[in-house]
Amino acid sequence: MRVKICGITKPDQGQAIAQLGATALGFICVQASPRYVTPGQIRAIVEALLVEVDRIGVFADATIEDITQIVAEAGLSAVQLHGSESPEFCQRLRESLPEVEILKALRVKTPECLSHSNTYVSCVDTLLLDAYHPQRLGGTGKTLDWVTLRQFRPDCPWLLAGGLTPDNILEALSGLQPNGVDLSSGVERSPGDKDLDKVAQLFEKVRSTLVLSEPLC
Repeated sequence: MRVKICGITKPDQGQAIAQLGATALGFICVQASPRYVTPGQIRAIVEALLVEVDRIGVFADATIEDITQIVAEAGLSAVQLHGSESPEFCQRLRESLPEVEILKALRVKTPECLSHSNTYVSCVDTLLLDAYHPQRLGGTGKTLDWVTLRQFRPDCPWLLAGGLTPDNILEALSGLQPNGVDLSSGVERSPGDKDLDKVAQLFEKVRSTLVLSEPLC
C-alpha cells in the first residue's frame, strides 16, 4: 500500500518519515497554506533524503507554467491538483509533464461528488479523495463517510485522505480498497510540524494488516 505523508516542511522530519516507511512525501505549494514551502525549501528536503520516495507537490488552481517551473526547481516527481482544475487542464498538464505523475484531489461534499471521478480517470494517473471544507482545501482533520466509499471502484489507482490518524486508520480501511492513504494533520503537533511518534504508530497499525509495497504509478 502506498502511504503519503503530506505537509512536510522540515528536512530532518522528511528524512525520518521516509525511513519509517512512507512511500511518498507531500509538499504544499499553495502560499495561503500554513504548511507552504518554497521550491528552494522543497529542494533542500529532497536532497537530504537517503531513501527513494515519491516527491509530490500540492497545487491549487495554479497555472501550468508555474507548476512546471516549480516541478523543475524543487525536484518533484509528481503533482497533486487540489483546486477546481478541469479534466481539460489535467490533460494539458500531462502533455507538459509527460514523465510526472498527475494526481487529482476530489473534495467529497456529498456521495454524488464521486460521480465526477469518471471525468478524470482518462487524464490523470491517480485520484485522491479528501473531505470537503468550505474555506480550506486540505489538512482540515475532517473525515469522509467511509461507508459511502465501499463501492468506489474507479478505473485508476486512488488514495484515501481526510482526517486519517493512527487511531482511525484501520477503521477507515475496513471494507475499502484504496491503493494508498494520505495523512497530514493526523500526524502533526501543529501545521507543518510532524509528530514522529504518531507517524511510527501509523506504520505499526498499517503493517498489522497490510503489506507495504512499492508506490503505484
